[in-house]
Amino acid sequence: MIRELETQGVVSKTHSPFNSPIWPVRKPDGEWRLTVDYRALNEVTPPLSAAVPDMLGLQYELESKAAKWYATIDIANAFFSIPLAAECRPQFAFTWRGVQYTWN
Repeated sequence: MIRELETQGVVSKTHSPFNSPIWPVRKPDGEWRLTVDYRALNEVTPPLSAAVPDMLGLQYELESKAAKWYATIDIANAFFSIPLAAECRPQFAFTWRGVQYTWN
């Protein structure tokens, strides 16, 4: 699992003073999902204010357009395509079989 993520460029080896516990979980299809417990990191991270769209306004915006087609896309593992800022990577470190990694 980790080797595949490393080959894909999703994780890389690192040396960091931070280290969060990981918990591999077997999915119903027999594959593994890597989960990381970032509760300790969350405790020391200041809250971020995020703009949450007004759903009624968004619905009105969509309905007011004269579009013929609307589509939804379900992209498996799309979160792996969002790069982690280089200066944040040390905080997201975890260890697997004695080797420390971080998300890219």
